[in-house]
Amino acid sequence: MDGAPCLRVSQCHTQQFRRCLQSRGALDLSMRLLKDSDGTVLLPISPSCVSQLDLHSLRSMVASGSMCELVWSRTNKEKGKTSGSQLEQILQDLLESHVERWTEEMRADLPRSFQRHGDLVLLGAGCFSLPLWKKMDGRLWRAVAEGLGATRLAKISRISSDGFRSPAVTMLLGEHSWVKHVDNGIRYEFDVTKSMFSAGNITEKLRVAGFDCTGETVVDLYAGIGYFTLPLLVHAGASHVHACEWNPDAVEALQKNLEANEVSDRCTIHRGDNRELRLCDIADRVNLGLIPSSEDGWPVACRLLKRTTGGILHIHQNVTSPLPTTEAIPAIDDAVHRVSGKKADREAWQAWAEDTANLIASLLRDISGASWLTNVQHIEHVKSYAPHVHHVVLDLECRPV
Repeated sequence: MDGAPCLRVSQCHTQQFRRCLQSRGALDLSMRLLKDSDGTVLLPISPSCVSQLDLHSLRSMVASGSMCELVWSRTNKEKGKTSGSQLEQILQDLLESHVERWTEEMRADLPRSFQRHGDLVLLGAGCFSLPLWKKMDGRLWRAVAEGLGATRLAKISRISSDGFRSPAVTMLLGEHSWVKHVDNGIRYEFDVTKSMFSAGNITEKLRVAGFDCTGETVVDLYAGIGYFTLPLLVHAGASHVHACEWNPDAVEALQKNLEANEVSDRCTIHRGDNRELRLCDIADRVNLGLIPSSEDGWPVACRLLKRTTGGILHIHQNVTSPLPTTEAIPAIDDAVHRVSGKKADREAWQAWAEDTANLIASLLRDISGASWLTNVQHIEHVKSYAPHVHHVVLDLECRPV
C-alpha cells in the first residue's frame, strides 16, 4: 500500500503506542511496523480511523513527553508481500524506457514519508536528489503522482529567512498550489508555497481546543493561518479573538479559514508587527505561539492582560537541556541513560519556566505600576527537534496582587 497513514513514535515507546492503537482498533494489523532512517518507528494506522485519532490522548496514556505525529509513508507493505511498491515499479518502468538500470541508490533516494493535503502531496527535501532524475523531465513527476495517488506534487527545500518563516516550496505538478486540510473538525485552506502547516503541532492544537474560554477575550499574537485562533473559536468557545499576523500571505489564508469555519464575526485580524499593537488591558488569555522564542512578544502580552483580573499566558519556547554526564560510569545502561536524559530535560523546562515567570512578573510590575503574582500552571511538551532540544509551552497564570 502506498501513502499509508502511520504514527511516527520514538523506538522506546513503540510497544506502548502499539498496544494503545490496537486496543482502539486503530492499528492496521495487515501492515508492517517500520523503522525509519532517523531511528523512529512508523506504526500503520487504519485509514478509516485517521480522522478520529486523538494524538493528545494517546500521548497522555503513554508518556507526556513522548513523540507522536501522523505521517504518510510510501514504504509500508502488506505482511507477506515481497514485491516492490507501486511507486518503485512505476519508476523502474520509466527508467527502462530510458534504458537506465534501477539501483539501490535510486531506491534510497525515494521519499520515505510525505504530507498529503487532499490531491496534493508535499515531498520532503531529501528525495529525488540524484542527477539521473533530471533527465526524466515532467514524466518523472507524473509517474510519482501516479505512484502516490496524487494529481498535484510539490517539494519543500528549506524554511525561508524572509522573517515570515515562509516555506521554500516548488510546485512540480499541477496548476495551482492552494490546498484544503481538515484537522480536528476544523477546515484550513492555504497556499503550500507561501504558508506552512505543521502536523507536529497537532497535540497542542488539540489541547487548546479543550480549553474552556467561554466569555473570554483572547489575543493570538502569532496567528499564522489560524493554527490556534481557529481551535480557540471553534472548540474552546472564546467570545472574541484578536489575531495578530504580519505575513500578508498568512493573513489571506486566515481570512478564508475564518469564513470557512463560520467564525469570522468573532475575530478581529490585526495586520503588521504586533509590537506596534495599540490594544491594552483587554485580554483574559494571550497565546504566544512563536518558536524558537516568543520573548519579543512578552511586553506586548503583558500590556494586553486585564489590569484588574489578569489572565493566562501560553508561552512557546524551544528549550535546550544539557546532555547527562556519563563519564564516571563508562558502562552505563541505555535505559538508565534515557531516564537520566529525560530527567535533565524536565529540570531544564522547569528552570526556564521559573525564570520566565519572574521576568513576566517584573514586566507586569513595570507596565502597571503594581505587583503581580505569576504561577507556573503547566508545562506542555509539544515535540522534539533534536536530542535535548524541545518545543514546550508554559501556561503561566498572572494575577495582580
